Amino acid sequence: MAGHSKWKTIKNKKGKEDAKRGKIFTKLSRMITVAVREGGADPSYNAALQAAIEKAKAENMPNDNIDRAIKKAAGESSDTQFEEVWYEGYGPEGVAVIVQCLTDNRNRTAPDVRHAFDKYGGNLGQTGSVTFLFERKGVLVVDAEEKDEEEFMMEAIEAGAEDVLIEEGYFEVRTAVEDFHSVTQVLQEGGTSFAQLDLSFIPHNLVEIKEEKNRQNMEKLIDVLEENDDVQEVYHNWLEPTEE
Repeated sequence: MAGHSKWKTIKNKKGKEDAKRGKIFTKLSRMITVAVREGGADPSYNAALQAAIEKAKAENMPNDNIDRAIKKAAGESSDTQFEEVWYEGYGPEGVAVIVQCLTDNRNRTAPDVRHAFDKYGGNLGQTGSVTFLFERKGVLVVDAEEKDEEEFMMEAIEAGAEDVLIEEGYFEVRTAVEDFHSVTQVLQEGGTSFAQLDLSFIPHNLVEIKEEKNRQNMEKLIDVLEENDDVQEVYHNWLEPTEE
């Protein structure tokens, strides 16, 4: 078993997502659209689409919305094409930030992302400038109330998980990237439902921000990036203050 979970410090999202559900669904629909256009509308033969559907379901996106997004993408003849773009940089006091985008216009997205970094005390870096500070892993979060701790740990490890972190109120399952979908499928077939699941960037170490103003700027930077329609995910290595 690993040490303290970094899930909530990597993705400063969950509490805010509930108030931005429509925006989240729009981003998920975009992810589904890209997956369908690149690999077809059958998730049995399209791992990217399968992953997008699993993520949408974990975010409580209605099945009707998912089906509509797939059918629309499969039937569209639009010239609009989305591409995946990654940006890396540093926030206040050296916090490393990775921003995943799906955009139909890099000339719009890049300046928006750069402006957010500049405005809130950070700076946008070159490709590879911060990714070495993270490790790519599959992450599946399960409500602890649904499972017995020891039984679930054994179930997850037998399914192929690398590790299971036990935290107050939830379990965090970590997998190798190549095992993410198979572990997800095995656990789902065993009756497990997920509060979150993603191919995530896990930081090797966490960074504490000492100045209050810089902490506020870091929060604003994350919020502004996540509000951007082109931004899918924001990962960072900030050790966020524990709420009392």
